[in-house]
Amino acid sequence: MLKVLPVQSKAEQEALCQKCNISFKPELLAYAATVDDDLVGICQFKLTAEGGVLYDLAKVVDHVEPAAGSDFEAMFVMGRGTLNFIDLCGVHFATFVGSADETLLRAIGFTQNDDGVWAINLEGFFTDHCGNHKEK
Repeated sequence: MLKVLPVQSKAEQEALCQKCNISFKPELLAYAATVDDDLVGICQFKLTAEGGVLYDLAKVVDHVEPAAGSDFEAMFVMGRGTLNFIDLCGVHFATFVGSADETLLRAIGFTQNDDGVWAINLEGFFTDHCGNHKEK
C-alpha cells in the first residue's frame, strides 16, 4: 500500500535524507513516501511569503522497485500531496528548486518558465478540474 506521511522528527528526516543521498535541511518540512512500508523517497519543502518552495523530490538510492511504475506513482502522489498541503495553508503558488526527473515534475503540474524556474499556480488546482492546468 502506498503511504505519504509527514516526517515527524528531525532525526527521522535526517536519516531519510541520507538514504536518498540529499542534504538534510533541518529548517524544512518533509514528507516521506513508502510502498508496502518500504521507503521510496522524500520531499523537503518550506512555505514562504512568496509561495511554497520544494527543494527535493528524491528517491532512495538504489531502490528496487517492487512493481513497474510504483516508484513513479509514489513520487507523484508525494509531490501532489505536498502541493495540496501548501495550498491548504493558503499559499497558492509554488516553485521547485532542486533536481528531479522532468517527466515527474511535469506530471505533478509544474511548468518551466522563461527563466528556467519550475513553477505552479495552485489557485483552484485542487478544486477546479485538473484539465485547466494541463500544459498546452
